[in-house]
Amino acid sequence: QVQLVESGGGSVQVGGSLRLSCVAFGSVERLRDMGWFRQAPGKEREMVALVSPGGGYNLGNSVRVRFSISRDDAKNTIYLQMNSMRHEETAMYYCWEVLSGRENWGQGTQVTVSS
Repeated sequence: QVQLVESGGGSVQVGGSLRLSCVAFGSVERLRDMGWFRQAPGKEREMVALVSPGGGYNLGNSVRVRFSISRDDAKNTIYLQMNSMRHEETAMYYCWEVLSGRENWGQGTQVTVSS
């Protein structure tokens, strides 16, 4: 069983930047899709960014250009670089992975974008 642990959340001003990290603990299979989702109060969880084993990625339309996702398989870690952050992006950010149809989720890290 793999446990995903996020870090790097916190408070940031509008227009500022944060970098989130997600470390996978346990018996890790590197060849799996991973990514980031977020959920704001009263809203559905939405996909922010996905990264494949080969490094290919997919970004949500609202974060394209401003955000980037990367992975370091030697460290069993993925990252989410968030730039030019907007107030409405205040949310809980969750790390995610899927392998052979099984999904795993981290506990989440809170990101608050203040005016």
